[in-house]
Amino acid sequence: MRDFNIVVLGAGGVGKSALTVRFCQDVFLETYDPTIEENYRKVIQVDGTPARLEILDTAGAEQFKGLNEGYIKAGRGFILVYSLTQEASLREIDMLRQQIYAIKGGDTNVPIVVAGTKMDLVNEREVSNDTAQTLSSRWHAPFYETSAKRNWHVTETFEDLVRQMLAKYPHDPKPKKKGHPCIVM
Repeated sequence: MRDFNIVVLGAGGVGKSALTVRFCQDVFLETYDPTIEENYRKVIQVDGTPARLEILDTAGAEQFKGLNEGYIKAGRGFILVYSLTQEASLREIDMLRQQIYAIKGGDTNVPIVVAGTKMDLVNEREVSNDTAQTLSSRWHAPFYETSAKRNWHVTETFEDLVRQMLAKYPHDPKPKKKGHPCIVM
């Protein structure tokens, strides 16, 4: 089974935790409780390949921005989350995307999926589908409009990222231990 670290990044209040919890536990968080850092694990199969995901749901609050560098160094795939009801959150994910590329040594082939949340809040929408589609094309990253509340396109978002990670990292980098275990007497 393949192991992958996924990091969920975005501004505060955009729905990172709601998206992650919906995917991992199939429940919707009704109340907003700012996250500092939460880890989730889930085993899934994508195109017949089993994968064990460790998902890090990060803080969006300004005072925790310094933690992002460590998260990005450890991450193998990223979900950049913005709110369809908050146009300013798009600028935040653009800065995060640039930070990922810089920390990953200029590698622009990093597995990334862009997720617009709160698709169900049609009357509060500030980001058009065309705007998101244009950014997605320019960034060469797939994007999904999602709703954690209605469970729309949540699984597809994570599965797309796993497909990218399977392509980017075709072989597990951890060497398999050979020989006999060490016995201390």
